Amino acid sequence: MTLIKSISGIRGTIGGKPEDGLSPLAIVKFVAAYATFIRKSTKSNTNKIVVGRDARISGPMVKQIVLGTLTGMGFDVVDIDLATTPTTEMAVTMEKACGGIILTASHNPKQWNALKLLNERGEFLNAAEGNEVLEIAASEDFTFADVDSLGKVTVDTTYKQKHIESVLNLDLVDVEAIKAANFRVAIDCVNSVGGVVLPDLLYALGVKEIFKLHCAPHGNFAHNPEPLPQHLTEISELMKHAKADIGFVVDPDVDRLALVCENGEMFGEEYTLVAISDYVLSHTPGNTVSNLSSSRALRDVTEAHGCTYQTAAVGEVNVVAKMKETNAVIGGEGNGGVIYPASHYGRDALVGIALFLSHLAKKKMKASELRASYPPYFISKQKVELTPEIDVDAILEKVKEKFAGNDITDIDGVKIDFPDKWVHLRKSNTEPIIRIYSEAHTMEEADELGGQLISIIHEMCK
Repeated sequence: MTLIKSISGIRGTIGGKPEDGLSPLAIVKFVAAYATFIRKSTKSNTNKIVVGRDARISGPMVKQIVLGTLTGMGFDVVDIDLATTPTTEMAVTMEKACGGIILTASHNPKQWNALKLLNERGEFLNAAEGNEVLEIAASEDFTFADVDSLGKVTVDTTYKQKHIESVLNLDLVDVEAIKAANFRVAIDCVNSVGGVVLPDLLYALGVKEIFKLHCAPHGNFAHNPEPLPQHLTEISELMKHAKADIGFVVDPDVDRLALVCENGEMFGEEYTLVAISDYVLSHTPGNTVSNLSSSRALRDVTEAHGCTYQTAAVGEVNVVAKMKETNAVIGGEGNGGVIYPASHYGRDALVGIALFLSHLAKKKMKASELRASYPPYFISKQKVELTPEIDVDAILEKVKEKFAGNDITDIDGVKIDFPDKWVHLRKSNTEPIIRIYSEAHTMEEADELGGQLISIIHEMCK
């Protein structure tokens, strides 16, 4: 059983002793700490907090504890129940609430759940804010409301439709072009909330034929819920049998989007953001942002449009901060997370689907042809396991010194940029591990570059 406390919230497995995993006692403590933080930091005039959840088996149980704790802290709660992460984010601003909690462990397996914490803008707390919540929880420095000051719960299940309508109203979403294309679309919603939302979105966009996989939102995930190629063999086969034009795969909380080409091959999670950015930049030129571990293809596409690309530290909150700083028109993360400020500052697969279909309709080409039009890159992901007594920070500093003649970025670990490839080293916050991501024009080159860094680190540890 596992409990992981981080700046972005708290996640853990369900069941076991109180100190093991995401127990009811842990939920009460961290929700009370979050409520205490919101009360003293919010600039909102309301007393409302929005709560939404994905379709995990533990969702109803966790939700009841969260609702009880928030009302026990004196907050009024807007319970939007089954909702995607981006829907919950948007509901916070639509309600003019002072915060929000999303009950989802994202791509983790079914035994996990989590509390993801939002501010009054419907955005994740930053590092300092997250640490403050953890400190309040550790000291149990919170006070529950007296009987006359308890909050109340209001149920509002209209936000799914409000989210879909907001997507349809985006200037770059071309419903007429999508309708005219007569797309045949396959979807895999991994038995979570995507199964409730994606069909309605696609029908609203004018898609007439939808081939559905795992759309019943019962939380018994039909396969590993992280949308990686090795988990998506079923939709790959379906694409060919159904003669579908494009396949969409989402994770349980629908903030990541993977694409499958008409021939059953993966478009590549890294290229979700690349393709959508190409479309956005062709209509609204501007800056783009992705994190340090995302593909260089976004930089290439951005510069081809005569625009400027910049990097941020890994983590959605860091990408959002850099996007605001540079007034970026599109950004996100290479794991299929598209952030489109014209909608809101959060990863949103619904927005990604609508923009991608608009792009594909206007290009009048097959998905595989569109994918082939982008610069070819391959990312290798490796890691070095070290003994606990080794100073990981000192190792990273030595790597930086060794490659000082190259273009180095050290805002998040160490990234070394070479003319035609890059390698990024980051330490784990929970284990004595250095994660090594490398990218090149072939997988062999990417693997080789990562392997070289592993050898160098082993030498340094002797």
